Amino acid sequence: MDIVYSALVFLHLLGMAGIISGFLMQLITGNAKSPKVILHSALLQLLTGLLLVGLAEMGGGGVDHMKVGVKLVVAFAVAIVGTVNLRKPATNLAVAAGVLAILNVAVAVFW
Repeated sequence: MDIVYSALVFLHLLGMAGIISGFLMQLITGNAKSPKVILHSALLQLLTGLLLVGLAEMGGGGVDHMKVGVKLVVAFAVAIVGTVNLRKPATNLAVAAGVLAILNVAVAVFW
């Protein structure tokens, strides 16, 4: 089970890196492909995050449900911003997705 958990954490971190890199790519170059990166990475983070919480619950470990709820709301916001950004790319939407992703990392680390 440890290998599954490690693989999910790896994918979860790749999703975060994808959101941040898509945000920076769209901010610096205005590249039209970056909204896809942001959206797909946000969906990857949502899926792997939910699976990680499920594994933690199955393992009997204590899960801070308030923290998980806040992270889930922020992750949904990133996915929504990513979807809107895909339909009509705008730099301010990419900035919003990047800031929300950084907020999610801050909640994970400091809460």
